[in-house]
Amino acid sequence: MSGAERDGEPDWLVWGREIQAIAQTGLTFTRDPYDRERYEMLRALAARMMAANTATPARRIEALFAGQDGYATPKIDVRAAVFDPDGRLLMVRETLDGGRWTLPGGWADVNMTPADSAVKEVREESGYIATVRKLAALWDRTRQGHPATVFSCAKLFYLCDLAGGAPATSLETSGIGWFGADEIPDDLSLGRVLPDQIRRMFEHHRTPTLPTDFE
Repeated sequence: MSGAERDGEPDWLVWGREIQAIAQTGLTFTRDPYDRERYEMLRALAARMMAANTATPARRIEALFAGQDGYATPKIDVRAAVFDPDGRLLMVRETLDGGRWTLPGGWADVNMTPADSAVKEVREESGYIATVRKLAALWDRTRQGHPATVFSCAKLFYLCDLAGGAPATSLETSGIGWFGADEIPDDLSLGRVLPDQIRRMFEHHRTPTLPTDFE
């Protein structure tokens, strides 16, 4: 069984992602015009591989790849598991995913620590103020079983405490709610958070001495 099969992703996606990363890194460091042409060809090949297996045109995928520069590394997604004094978990409805529920979060911001980014996302998406207690988990997105995406991603889940604020939606969110362990909505935004991840955050809340999960 291949690594791609173990992780639940098709081989073509894993290979295309790797080819894109090689091309991006090569284009960053090469000074040879002939090598640059070869790396550009690799980037176009990766786009065609993905286009052949999706409904997205190769030209659009290649434009997405062309917007990536520098050494290719996983993207960083941060999620905040904020608990109130009654042990309920804060969740928000995403406007871009059919109103599905998730933990507040998003891409980590430049010039901010991942923890600070998580606190910022809580404030912007829910109106609440949170403080970080600990890093509960650092998970590879693919190995967790999220729907497949073009880029590799590391997901950081922070256990947080409610420190103030008031509920307020934003351009990114259409609803805010507090949920007990047995009240988690069925319509989760699975690209952002999975049911097992939610359950694990409750376990970290109940047992603060649990070590950080990884992989």
